[in-house]
Amino acid sequence: MSITTETAACLVLVTCANTAEAQKIATHIVTKKLAACVNLLGKDSPLQSVYWWEGQVQQASEILLMIKTRRDCLPLLEQEIRTLHSYQIFEFIAIPIQAGSQDYLSWVTQESSAT
Repeated sequence: MSITTETAACLVLVTCANTAEAQKIATHIVTKKLAACVNLLGKDSPLQSVYWWEGQVQQASEILLMIKTRRDCLPLLEQEIRTLHSYQIFEFIAIPIQAGSQDYLSWVTQESSAT
């Protein structure tokens, strides 16, 4: 296996209110080629989130999307998610992928498009 450190790929984290919303967003962004792959974490056992909102500590069960895409897709990806997401302010955190399998990262780059 060959490891590369030359990558334009990134991992985007987005939490969703429920499985239906998460699946709708994941399917939409993969269909539009804004992401090569989306993993849904918490589908069968939701994640528990604790956060500050409206002046107090809140708790919620959520589904986490792990989106693999290219950095140049980020503006359009965020825009598309915004049209489908139920939250007023939704999590959208992009983490650059510093290194990884050359074959996998090439696939992510090839299957994601900002156009």
